[in-house]
Amino acid sequence: MWQDRRKSQISGVAVALFLISSAAGCAVSAAMAWHPAPLAVGIAIGLYFLFSLKVADQWEKVAVLRLGRFVGLRGPGMFYVIPVVDRLSRYVDQRVRVANVTAESTLTRDTVPVNVDAIVFWLVWNAEKSILEVEDFVQAITNSAQTALRESIGRHELAQMITERESLGRELQRILDEKTNPWGITVQSVEIRDVRIPQALEDAMSRQAQAERERQARNILGQAEKEISESFAQAAATYENNPVALHLRAMNMLYEAIKERGAMVIVPSSVVETMGLGGMLATASLGGAKPAQ
Repeated sequence: MWQDRRKSQISGVAVALFLISSAAGCAVSAAMAWHPAPLAVGIAIGLYFLFSLKVADQWEKVAVLRLGRFVGLRGPGMFYVIPVVDRLSRYVDQRVRVANVTAESTLTRDTVPVNVDAIVFWLVWNAEKSILEVEDFVQAITNSAQTALRESIGRHELAQMITERESLGRELQRILDEKTNPWGITVQSVEIRDVRIPQALEDAMSRQAQAERERQARNILGQAEKEISESFAQAAATYENNPVALHLRAMNMLYEAIKERGAMVIVPSSVVETMGLGGMLATASLGGAKPAQ
């Protein structure tokens, strides 16, 4: 809860003038052989200053009530009031304020209990309305924000609250701003800080997400197998209509297998005959043989 300054505060300027006036009265009284009249006058003037001079900070406003009727706002800076006749309301801070709002064990639209923490940024744009229209505007803001948060939770499902926090905050800001504007208060923004769910439900959602990821992985693997099989089918059709391409592919595979030093590959003789490797190897052997001396 915000601790607003109350009307009973005495400013430092008033205290200083009271001391100066009393000291002046005491000095004059001493000069007149301690005649009590100057001292009494000095103290009376000091008391007037003490209770009539007030100071409001740069960001503050205060309402003056004369015999119970509103006569105007004062501040910032120094101002004076008529003692006994005038009285002051609380000092209104017109800076941006922050209110923490919590909704515990509130059911969402899909009947899931959640705990939600939110932050409300608001400010007083019309101090006169905030003083005259509502008794305790700080408490009113807090209670209104809690009520609006609970109502908004009941209109949304859990998935929306987790993934659409910004839209939820904007909706709360609109609802609160419509309610508080007649009080001279505007809600600038609402931020959903945290959404907590029961531990058992959190574990169940984790297992569900894990199962969903596993299903997606299996689908991706199946799609890859399908694409590979289609590629093999296309290659088979190409080799069926072009035996030379099949032989070249087989020779390339055999070369890849034996190109490493020390590697040895054993193939059936039928493969050699099919690929015509015997004639090619003989030709290569004759081509590489040296002439007889």
